[in-house]
Amino acid sequence: MEHRTPGQDPGRLHAGAGGGPAPRDMAVDAAPLDTGAAPPSAPPAGPSTPGSGRSGSIATPPGDLPATGRATPPEPAAESAREDAERAPGTPTDRLRYLEAATRRIAGGIDRDETLRELCRAAIPAFADAMLVHLREPPPTGERPPDGPLALRLHSIAQGPEDSVTGAPPGTADFVELTVTGPFAALLLAGRPVFGDAAETAPAVGALLEPVASMPPAPSPGRRLIIAPLHGRHQLLGTAALLRGTDRPAFTADDLLVASQLATHAAFGIDRAMLSGREASLADALQLTMLPSSLPAPSGVRLASRYLPAAETSQVGGDWYDAIPLPGNRVALVVGDVMGHSMTSAAIMGQLRTTVQTLAGLDLPPEEVLHHLDEQAQRLGSEHMATCLYAVYDPISQRLLVADAGHLPPVLLHPDGVGEVLRIPPGAPIGVGGVPFESVEMPAPTGATLLLYTDGLVESRTRDVWSGVELLRARLEAAASVVASPPLETLCDTVLTILGQGARDDDVALLAARFDGFPPRNVAYWFLNPEPRTAGRARQLTRRALHRWGLDPLLDTTELLVSEVVTNAVRYASRPIALRLLRTDVLRCEVGDDSPQVPRMRRAQAGDEGGRGLFLVDRLAQRWGATRLSNGKVVWFEQPIPEEFREHRAADP
Repeated sequence: MEHRTPGQDPGRLHAGAGGGPAPRDMAVDAAPLDTGAAPPSAPPAGPSTPGSGRSGSIATPPGDLPATGRATPPEPAAESAREDAERAPGTPTDRLRYLEAATRRIAGGIDRDETLRELCRAAIPAFADAMLVHLREPPPTGERPPDGPLALRLHSIAQGPEDSVTGAPPGTADFVELTVTGPFAALLLAGRPVFGDAAETAPAVGALLEPVASMPPAPSPGRRLIIAPLHGRHQLLGTAALLRGTDRPAFTADDLLVASQLATHAAFGIDRAMLSGREASLADALQLTMLPSSLPAPSGVRLASRYLPAAETSQVGGDWYDAIPLPGNRVALVVGDVMGHSMTSAAIMGQLRTTVQTLAGLDLPPEEVLHHLDEQAQRLGSEHMATCLYAVYDPISQRLLVADAGHLPPVLLHPDGVGEVLRIPPGAPIGVGGVPFESVEMPAPTGATLLLYTDGLVESRTRDVWSGVELLRARLEAAASVVASPPLETLCDTVLTILGQGARDDDVALLAARFDGFPPRNVAYWFLNPEPRTAGRARQLTRRALHRWGLDPLLDTTELLVSEVVTNAVRYASRPIALRLLRTDVLRCEVGDDSPQVPRMRRAQAGDEGGRGLFLVDRLAQRWGATRLSNGKVVWFEQPIPEEFREHRAADP
């Protein structure tokens, strides 16, 4: 097949095009796409093309050819069928046999472009000598019919026995676009194939065939052209124009039925691919919006994360991670994985993540969080199971509390560079039901790094999960041997190198936490009996702590706020009240008591004796809030510390 250079006039389909070699002047201004098929050799004499009246067009149905395009030795059944076709060329049986193979071939396309390539290969040269495919621009969405004219843009061209399929010629993006109105548009929307000499098609034939040729010597291609609408389930997707040369019999009414079947199966394949693409896009968007957009920056711990979707975007998974600030400067570290890969998995992941955030806000122990999460998963359906690991880090006590629900164990990189796979009692996955969970408390030394991850990081087709965990531990130790306490972002990138270069079958979620701890000198902690004089005692203790920290400019305001919050706690508490002051970049005050009643700010009337305490807190504090706990509540407020009074720490590595 001859290829013309850009700028040459398109070739013409003239007498002589047909069963012999492809006409050289039918070449288009584009290099053929690599279809992966070898050019077939000249076809031997054999059965007639369906409806063509010409022998020697095809030896076997197009769908019976292997992917390489080379004919395979016929099986006995196929040989018998071919003999039948030779005895009765052009019979309905011959057409049915051709359609069966062609539609099977078209159905093998996994996306829009491959479906259209298979359509062209099935039709050329067995059924036609050339084919042009135009698609709607923009692609239709929904089920509503188009409001305005139909816009069609050239997608691909196929012609000749070489089985070549090319994209739209270079430079045609601007002018190979048809605006279809009137009777022709109505005909396309109706989904019926027609001959080129139909009255409705006359105004559009010239523009439709412009990339290939006009049809000399006749002013119209007549019945050597079939225009078949590509009509999906609800919308017109485009058109397929099928052409025959002058040395080949024109199309017949039976060929209209063949063209209709080819176009229908191709349209359904395109429709299915578009639907799958939309679902994949929605699933990706759904999953990404359910993951944290950013990580918090609590005092005493630094965080970094990575999320990598699977290589097949249509196979979206349910991996997630989270970091949730808790009262007392603690932080909950969470990683989970919903079993399965689908949009349902992503939706279930979002519901479980929301449930974990709600339970964390109640400050429940890790085993209680997993217990309630398991109950929620069972309400969503017994077929939805997930693994989850929930850890709580306390920077003041420098302790870690962990519970596991069928998830892989975390890896702890100690300050001396030794990696350790933590031994956590493995509970059953979330959704099994009726299985208790157990928490384990362990030291979390300052400078250590905790790594939580999903199985997509350590498991692959060539590596089992426990070999992957050991490789992860070794990779962490190797990174620490180069640079002591490597930066978290660098460490995450280093860890991801164990994935290799191949396509990933599963999502990867990774959460890294570097424990900085909380210096004891920056904490002041007391327990006070709920008595009328407790507020005064709290003011004295606050004054001493602020003097020791050199924060005298904050004395008056802090004493007033502490007095108001402690007075409110004394009113409802039945057990000792906890008062804690924390100095970081801000001064944080926490007052805890055993009453579950969370205070709410209200507007006091002129004659009310109370009701103004929280109003003062709201006006004078930078931030304040109240958190209900399993054994009471904590009311807290924060005040900014002027830059000159802050304790400057060394820069983060």
